[in-house]
Amino acid sequence: MIGASAAFAILWAAVSSLSSEPVPYNVAVAADEARVETPAPEIGSTDVSSEITPSLSPDQAELMVGDPDWRASARLYHAGGGGATGNDSLGCRPIAMRTVAVDPRVIPRRTKLFIRETVGLRLADGSVHDGYWYASDTGGAIKGQKVDLFTGNGRGSMAQARRLNMQTLTIADAGRFDGCPPAWENASN
Repeated sequence: MIGASAAFAILWAAVSSLSSEPVPYNVAVAADEARVETPAPEIGSTDVSSEITPSLSPDQAELMVGDPDWRASARLYHAGGGGATGNDSLGCRPIAMRTVAVDPRVIPRRTKLFIRETVGLRLADGSVHDGYWYASDTGGAIKGQKVDLFTGNGRGSMAQARRLNMQTLTIADAGRFDGCPPAWENASN
């Protein structure tokens, strides 16, 4: 049985030998039936049209325009990849696209955070992020002005937030929370 990359190489050789002109990459990829691409606007969309951007509450609008409390470099982590292996540092189950690991000397644990760059972010389930995150985890590699955003289970969960990786985020203090970070159904409240 031929692997997908071997089949692609054979197809590429056949297509390129038919003409003396180079074959554009998108034409070669389109000819590979095994390859399926996800359209960019579906997950992690940067489209900020009124269709995708949620209508902001007065609190969110104030947090969007106010001075940030922190600017931090973002990293992504997920369950099953050497990152999240169970409960967070508060003993809670991490909540995908809500739990943030922080350096508690910079951002105190139990701080409800508002991350501007995540407002309107299209999530894998089709919903739209409201910008609220919860500092409930820490990590050995998180020192200073860094945050780790928990994306969910498996490497594929990172697709929705990949554009945020290694970016400097604008973070506002949106208050404190008790207990564990709330589930998606009541997280904005």
